[in-house]
Parts: sequence; structure tokens; C-alpha cells
Amino acid sequence: MVTAINDDMFSGAAIDDPYAYYGQIRSEDPVHWNEKYNLWVLTRYEDVVWCTRHNELFSSAVFKNDHRDPYPQIDESDMGLYDDVRKFFASWFIQHDRPVHMDMRRVLHGYFTPKAMEQWRPMVKSVIKDLLDEADEQGEMDIMRDFATPLPLFVIAQMMGMPYEDRKFIRVLAEKLLFIGRGDIGRMKPLHDGIYELIDYLSPVVEERIKHPEDDFISVLADGERRGIYTREQVVSNAILLLLAGHETTINLICNGSLAFMQHPDQWRLLKEDQGDVVPPLINRATEECLRFDPPVKSIQRIAVEDVELGGKLIRKNDRVRWFISGANRDPEQFENPNTFDINRWPNAHVGFGSGIHHCLGATLARLEGQEAFKALAERYDTLNLKTKQFDYQPSITFRSLKALPVSLN
Repeated sequence: MVTAINDDMFSGAAIDDPYAYYGQIRSEDPVHWNEKYNLWVLTRYEDVVWCTRHNELFSSAVFKNDHRDPYPQIDESDMGLYDDVRKFFASWFIQHDRPVHMDMRRVLHGYFTPKAMEQWRPMVKSVIKDLLDEADEQGEMDIMRDFATPLPLFVIAQMMGMPYEDRKFIRVLAEKLLFIGRGDIGRMKPLHDGIYELIDYLSPVVEERIKHPEDDFISVLADGERRGIYTREQVVSNAILLLLAGHETTINLICNGSLAFMQHPDQWRLLKEDQGDVVPPLINRATEECLRFDPPVKSIQRIAVEDVELGGKLIRKNDRVRWFISGANRDPEQFENPNTFDINRWPNAHVGFGSGIHHCLGATLARLEGQEAFKALAERYDTLNLKTKQFDYQPSITFRSLKALPVSLN
């Protein structure tokens, strides 16, 4: 039976269970024109992958080229703030198209290679041990607050060369940037404040790295300025991008994955009993399944560069387009039993990190942290017992992010 599609993507149903919400759209109208927000919603795996691999048809330069009002609407008095916000986000390298995007990304590529990221694994293990030792003393923890957040935040702060004591301050500012994906009518003020507080914080650091480079990614960005690829403004803004993207997605991977294991104790037992006789290792398969089953990022936005026919619909030049990983990763045309959490699933060609030229730069790091986090939890605990049956998610169209995940430890 076909039911009317609710176009409010910030509704409780869409936020609480995006898989049912976007699953309905995928089955009934996979290339869907959302009347409420005036944009195309794509939910089918095949369409999402096709669009990511035809970047010449779908521009990433959304904030630079889309001069329409934001959706949902904001207070008219905040439009000046929005202009500043647009200018800031437009300077991120992921908000550029070829060839500029490739030139800017190439500056960073060497820092984020799998071989380079592997060198961080011992430190990740050490931080995990310290966090779980502390949790053991308490006999309980909030996985979001006490484990999933401090781990990647510590790692990204180290990669930036930031002082240890600045981590909590950095997180407070980064959380303000997450208002970009929310529907609050007053979201521009905290977003604007967070941007300029981070600019004030990082600008003197960048100035110092220009003069005295160190072994961190701010120095890598600064080298991009010396080579004429980045402006100073772009060095600072992209340092903020890497700060945010470098820990926010991993927070959600660890938290969402932990919840999936607690809700599927048979899969938890499989992981705990792993004898290491599968290739790739079961912990790697398990991490990929977490990325497919409940991915950290829900959607990506683009603008059509020209008229494009897709799924029998005509997407016109300059139309807003948003594709949903939440729909694609549960597509039954691509994944057998897509709503089943199966850590033996292989191959697992999910789009949790996107696809094509904009495939997530930090995917290797996120995988590494997820693997070590899930492995440590499985080695240490027979069970993780949920202390709540109520799961509250941040009201974001971009991120799949729990507000809290309290557990008791055996």
C-alpha cells in the first residue's frame, strides 16, 4: 500500500528512524521531489553511486553557487550571519569542483595515506585502554560522552599539534559547527559564533606553522599556502574542516556501532569468539557492517550542473539535490537482508564514506579507530548493558548522532 510521503526531513520519524523513513521513499519514489524544501531526494544505492561518479553533473560548490535561502528557513534577521557562514563553508576543499578540488585535496593526500594512518594505531590502543580503565573504576559509562567522543578528539588534537588541555574547548566549539545540519530557526547564531571562535583560536597557530613547520596537518595545509594552492583564509578554514570531520564521524561510528552490538547480542558473541580465521579479519568486517548498518553521515548535498534525467525524472540545472546514505546502505537491490546486522557480511560495498572523487579523506583513520574500539570492548566485556530504552538523536539532516548512550559494565 502506497502512503503519502511526509516531506519534513526534520520530523521525529525521520530523525529517530531514517532507515524506515528513507526506505519508504526508496521503495515508492526513489528520485523524489521534496515539495517542502524544494530539492531532489535520492535514496537508491545505484543512483547514489552513479551520481557520486558523475561529479561533472553535480557540483559540490553548494555554498558558493547556491544563493537561495537556507532550508529550513531561518529568522530574517539572521540572513547577514548566513552570508558569513556561506562564505566560510565555501572555502572548504570539499566545496570545490575539479580541478581546484583535486589540487587542494592533493596537498593533504600524503598525510592521510593508509600507511601513514597505521602509525597512529599504537597511540589509539593506548588511549582506548586509558578510557576503559577509567570506566571500569566507575562500573559504568556513557559511551558517547566517556568513550566515543574523547578517543577521536584526542587523536585529531594530536594530529593538529594542539595542547592536550585544549581538547574540551575544541569540542565545545566544534559542536557549534554541527548546527549547519539542523533545522532550528535560530541555528545561525551558534554556528556563526563557533566558526569565528575557531578562526580566532587557529589563526595564530597557522601563523606559527607558516614560520616553523611541524609534523602535523596544519603544517601540511600551511605548505599548501606557500605553494600558492591555498590562501591563508583557506588554510584556517580547512584546518577547521579537518578538525570537525576528523572526529565527528568517528564519534558516531563508535557510538552507533556499539548500540548495534548491544541490540544484536548474537553478533556480539561472534565478535568475542572470533578465532581470526577469516580474511579480511572479522573485526574489519564488523567495522564495515557498522558503517553500513547505521552510518555516521546520513546525507550529502549537491547542485545539478545541467539537466539530468534520472529514474524517469528530469533534474533541472541548478536544482538542489541531496542523496541519502541512510537509504542507499539499506537498499535490498544491493544488500541481501539489508535490515539485518551481520558482521560476516562480505563483500560490503557500502557508501558510508561516499564514493568517487569525494570519498572521505579520513576513511582509513575512522576505520582504524573503529576497529580498535570495537575490539577492545569485545575483549574486555562479556556484556554491555543498556541503561536506557530511549535513544535521542541530534535533529540533524547530515549526521546520525546519539545524544547519549549510558551502559553498565559487567
